[in-house]
Amino acid sequence: MRDRVLSAVLAFYVFLCLLLGGASAAGLWANLLLQLLAVPLLCLSIAVRTGAGLSPPARSLILLLILGGGLVAVQLIPLPPAIWTALPGREPVQQAFLLLDRPLPWLPLSLAPYSTAASALWLLPASAVLLAMLRFQVRESWIGWSIVLAMGLSVLVGALQISGGPESSWYFYEITNYGVTVGFFSNANHMATLLVVAVPFIGALLMSALPKGGRSSRSSALLLVGGGLLLLVVIGIVINGSLAGIGLMIPAVGATALLAMRRRKVPAWAVGAIALLAVASVTAVFSGRFDNNLISEEAQGDVVSRYTTFTTSFEAAKDHFPFGSGIGTFPQIYRMYEDPDRVTTTYINHVHSDWIEVLLETGLFGGILLILFLLWWTRRATAIWRAAEPDYFGRAATIASAVIMAHSLVDYPLRTVAISAIFAACCAMMSRVRIRADQGGKRWPPKRPTLHLTAD
Repeated sequence: MRDRVLSAVLAFYVFLCLLLGGASAAGLWANLLLQLLAVPLLCLSIAVRTGAGLSPPARSLILLLILGGGLVAVQLIPLPPAIWTALPGREPVQQAFLLLDRPLPWLPLSLAPYSTAASALWLLPASAVLLAMLRFQVRESWIGWSIVLAMGLSVLVGALQISGGPESSWYFYEITNYGVTVGFFSNANHMATLLVVAVPFIGALLMSALPKGGRSSRSSALLLVGGGLLLLVVIGIVINGSLAGIGLMIPAVGATALLAMRRRKVPAWAVGAIALLAVASVTAVFSGRFDNNLISEEAQGDVVSRYTTFTTSFEAAKDHFPFGSGIGTFPQIYRMYEDPDRVTTTYINHVHSDWIEVLLETGLFGGILLILFLLWWTRRATAIWRAAEPDYFGRAATIASAVIMAHSLVDYPLRTVAISAIFAACCAMMSRVRIRADQGGKRWPPKRPTLHLTAD
């Protein structure tokens, strides 16, 4: 009963994150509500004792989370002038105090400590989802249904937005992409991320519900429902029009087809084929035939293109390496590197690449954490897809998290509470211990037998 209640609470919280957490800069009060609700969920996850222990992958994941929190804390520790003035990128701050004829104070590593502290609060919802799923036997299918239901509602809202035109009252944020479908998000690309990650969870829900026997009326009905949900996703992608969504949709569907294979071990050639399909799809989308603002001819002359933000951010990251400028400092740092003659009324609030922004704000140490996480993710994904027993939700989690990480190369979906909550849920699914139904509910993989020494 407790597991059912906790599963319902967590599934509802994830659903709330998808409905209310669709903006990074906008939606202040909605995000504040999600952060406040995350606090009791975190306390419950830490305080309540459970019979099941954490698996080694889960412990490694929590360690990475602790290291990330420690990195934020270190950036807020005040440092004496002799230290912070020697750090790269601090010359403008030092010159400002000299011009004011003021003594140099103790300052933290972060150039905008209040922004760093505020950014740390944005991690609360994702951290709550991760710890709750690791600590309790949460039903993964309920989380999957939360994602699929939010996707369906987003497509419906998107259709109302398109039918109402740019002045439609169905746009929930003042700063948004008017004239296109954004659903419950403020950015059309982030809605596309939700649409794509819903595909593998539709596959997982379908495969976990299908009977293992032969064909039946129930199987036909489930296949019909699954096909309808996939058609809804396709419609959402078409009316959304995100290039990244189109490019990631093709390999996501291909990987979901592999997920649906009942065979226990997926052949290595099939995984390689999906990888090649992903590369070919993304390359085609970002080729010169499409009007993208990264490698097109017009991108270099556009002050707000990804080409401009990427190159400018790389320059800033180089000047602040290896300690970074501080988490949450990008908007202030970027303005220092913009060409004043080209500045317009449109401002840049993110790099449009989570990976580059992390390197700028955290430097070498954030880069090391990213590498450690990628190593963890690779090992877990390999173990899940090569396991002796198919784990549909584990496979779906690898596909969805890969989609989010790939999209993060050219956008910032993880800066929204909605996508970060999905990503946290995926990581938890990848690290949880599975239960084998064909062995009477025994733990899988099985524990090694304990050796006992006896004396006659």
